[in-house]
Order: sequence, then structure tokens, then C-alpha cells
Amino acid sequence: MHFVCLSCRAAWKGTATSRGPGRCPQCRAELIDAGADLAVPKRRDDAGWRALEAVIRSGLTFHGGCCGTGPGYRPRTPREVRDRLALAERTGMPVEKALAVVDPTMTDRYGPRGKESGHPGSRTGARHHR
Repeated sequence: MHFVCLSCRAAWKGTATSRGPGRCPQCRAELIDAGADLAVPKRRDDAGWRALEAVIRSGLTFHGGCCGTGPGYRPRTPREVRDRLALAERTGMPVEKALAVVDPTMTDRYGPRGKESGHPGSRTGARHHR
């Protein structure tokens, strides 16, 4: 597990059985459990930390899953964050989902109000037979 202090741009590791530090040893702020699969930006990487803050504040974390169902894509730069926030605004897609989209130009699953569309090209549309 990675516990993050966004103010100090610092992360600490904990094990699955430990709770990790509850507060930042530097500023005493509450630490955020960001998950074991977090790639921590370097302390001097302003853009990386701004992107990480946007992702974490949106509710996304880096907790892995079994069988390849881990955290998936997460933006690493402020531009990638802005592109996905624009996607959420344009389509009505929830911000949490938009931030996890690999390519924000691929929006065929969502109609004008952000609802998953039922057209045959979407995953929720007609069932595909093999």
C-alpha cells in the first residue's frame, strides 16, 4: 500500500496487515491510501503531482485487482487530466470514469448525456455471438 501526502509530495509504503502511518510525519495531515499500484512521481515533478492530486481527489485509487482487473489507465500529466475532464463535460460521463479513459477521443460508448449507449458497437449493446 502507498500512503500519500499531497501537500508534502511524499509517499510511504505499508503492508496489507499494517495500517501504515495515519498522519504525515512532516505536516501531520491525514494520509491518503492510494493503493499498492501507485507510481509515485518524483518530488520535483510538479506536473506529475498535479495530475496525481486530480486523480486521487476524484476518488480513483491504485488498488490492484486479480486477473488483470487492476487500476488500469490513469493520467500522468495535467494535460491528460484536462483532456479527460473536457470529455466528462462534453459527454456527461462521470469524472471518475473519464479520468480512467485511455483515449479521450474514443467516446462511442456514451451518448450525449453520458449514459452508456445501446448501439451494437458498444459493449452494452447487442450481444456478440462467436
